[in-house]
Amino acid sequence: MTLLEHLEELRQRLIRALIALGIGMALCFYWAKPIFHFLALPIYRLLPAGSKLAFLGITDPFMLYFKTALLAGTFLAFPAILYQFWRFVVPGLYARERRWLGPFIAVGWFFFLLGGAFAYLVAFPYAVQFLLEMGSEFPPVIAADRYLSLLLTIILGLGLMFELPIVIVLLCEIGVVTPGFLMRHFRWAVLIIFIVAAVVTPTQDIFNMSLFALPALLLYLLGVGAAWLFARRKKRARVAAASPA
Repeated sequence: MTLLEHLEELRQRLIRALIALGIGMALCFYWAKPIFHFLALPIYRLLPAGSKLAFLGITDPFMLYFKTALLAGTFLAFPAILYQFWRFVVPGLYARERRWLGPFIAVGWFFFLLGGAFAYLVAFPYAVQFLLEMGSEFPPVIAADRYLSLLLTIILGLGLMFELPIVIVLLCEIGVVTPGFLMRHFRWAVLIIFIVAAVVTPTQDIFNMSLFALPALLLYLLGVGAAWLFARRKKRARVAAASPA
């Protein structure tokens, strides 16, 4: 395809991914209140007994539940989003590799859920505890909308960061990079990962930043290792095919 045809294909895939996200949001909006109560548990475990989140503007409750539906809808619609991504890159794959659609969506969704769970259970509670301890001399009056915005950024950020192994394997399979190239430039990967961690992390202390960066580094190495195994298997297959019977 020409460049314009690629751009048109990308536009169509993005529109379909947004439609899937909109459907996911619509389905989750009905349960936005119980979903938010679940998302608020990390802060309620750390606040004094009887404390409640507050809202400051009259439109804040609507925006609060809208963002809640956005977060939950993203996790619900993520398989459809992955499918649209797969359909965009599949022309660069071999025929045998195009059969990986099911595993790609299943593994991609699993890693996205794993990243969200890690954010909700580990990274976010530690970050919130650190921030509350910094302001322990003041009575906490926390806006629910700002709390959810912070949680949404961290959960989606880590969810996407946990997709790193799949992205690396896919880039190696379509020939954009090689496992050797990625390992030779590992120091640049470390720098980029820590920059991204600094953006996503709500605090600037090294402990909380490491909670974001170290799992990403392990995922990077996992992706390079998986890509190397795939490349080795393809090389063996080519050698076997070229060998005389």
